[in-house]
Amino acid sequence: LVFSPEECILSGIMSVNGKKVLHMDRNSYYGGESASITPLEDLYKRFNLPGTPPESMGRGRDWNVDLIPKFLMANGQLVKMLLYTEVTRYLDFKVIEGSFVYKGGKIYKVPSTEAEALASSLMGLFEKRRFRKFLVYVANFDENDPRTFEGVDPKKTTMRDVYKKFDLGQDVIDFTGHALALYRTDDYLDQPCQETINRIKLYSESLARYGKSPYLYPLYGLGELPQGFARLSAIYGGTYMLNKPIEEIVIENGKVVGVKSEGEVARCKQLICDPSYVSDRVTKVGQVIRVICILSHPIKNTNDANSCQIIIPQNQVNRKSDIYVCMISSAHNVAAQGKYIAIASTTVETADPEKEIKPALDLLEPIEQKFVSISDLFAPTDLGTESQIFISRTYDATTHFETTCDDIKDIYKRMMGSEFDFEEMKRKKNDIYGEEEQQ
Repeated sequence: LVFSPEECILSGIMSVNGKKVLHMDRNSYYGGESASITPLEDLYKRFNLPGTPPESMGRGRDWNVDLIPKFLMANGQLVKMLLYTEVTRYLDFKVIEGSFVYKGGKIYKVPSTEAEALASSLMGLFEKRRFRKFLVYVANFDENDPRTFEGVDPKKTTMRDVYKKFDLGQDVIDFTGHALALYRTDDYLDQPCQETINRIKLYSESLARYGKSPYLYPLYGLGELPQGFARLSAIYGGTYMLNKPIEEIVIENGKVVGVKSEGEVARCKQLICDPSYVSDRVTKVGQVIRVICILSHPIKNTNDANSCQIIIPQNQVNRKSDIYVCMISSAHNVAAQGKYIAIASTTVETADPEKEIKPALDLLEPIEQKFVSISDLFAPTDLGTESQIFISRTYDATTHFETTCDDIKDIYKRMMGSEFDFEEMKRKKNDIYGEEEQQ
């Protein structure tokens, strides 16, 4: 089994499941496109910026900048995968200090508890009462207990109708769908409400764990995740090779049998890779623009948070897809003292992506240095049933890992023929992570 950079999580899961794993990476560092870049000089080189970082940026080694930043939902799928594979032994997490939503040109903290909802200036008094009722309904909703449905059929009633039932206005619908349920577009409104209700529950449960926000982020950056999974794979007898160019994927009778590298063939029964390795088996489904910004100040109106997420719902800026900002700082050992890294991202919709992302950049001013990238998004055209080549999707514009985890579960199912079942995973008592336990 040969793996590409982004599939470290699967390689860990497969190792734990008793598969023999060989993980090749053409890069000299872990994580491929989703790597963390250090020192800062390397980031300047990667984006072809002239010169070297100014003295004011501090020591280059103090920087560890994610190319594709994402936060983990405290109660979400990735954290469950980390607990299942025990990768948590190698990682320390910090809670992100706040989640914000954009409305009418300003940002507001996402109200996520009843008390916050009542204090929030995001909505008027009567709206708050209706929203509170809605939150209580969602918290009590149990898909196995029809008594909690109150006339809603989770498999038939649309989310639009549920919002109507509680008489929620457009602004509240915007932040509920995009900042709590984390949908990227409004397509969900006309789909059965069960998934949306479960997503809002996930947000509330994740929030309940630590109180400030539902998100976690690893110290030293996301590059720590693939390294953790590489260590895990090694414990279970997996082999990891960096700097290993892939010359050819060897196919016999339509099925993968090995991978050729530096004149040798590593034989395998199944292959997992990202789209960059198999351009003839993927299709372009869009583009993402990401702008990495270095700031010398926290973002305005976030209460001087040293880390946060801001979601700009598409309706607020006349778009079809949301704009995301995530901000981290020296508190996470990813930037020099007193510096902040804010990364704005969105799905490209026009021929002028930089204009599309402007509402996010306006919130970050003044910006000391910008690094702009526009990447193509690919999805597999070959699902691997015959070829046994399993291709992941390119990372999307979201600032959390839930969509990536859906992809991982999808690949797992295609490879193994059975669902990836969290419920069977044994929770290790000693593996509960969090700042409280570590102090």
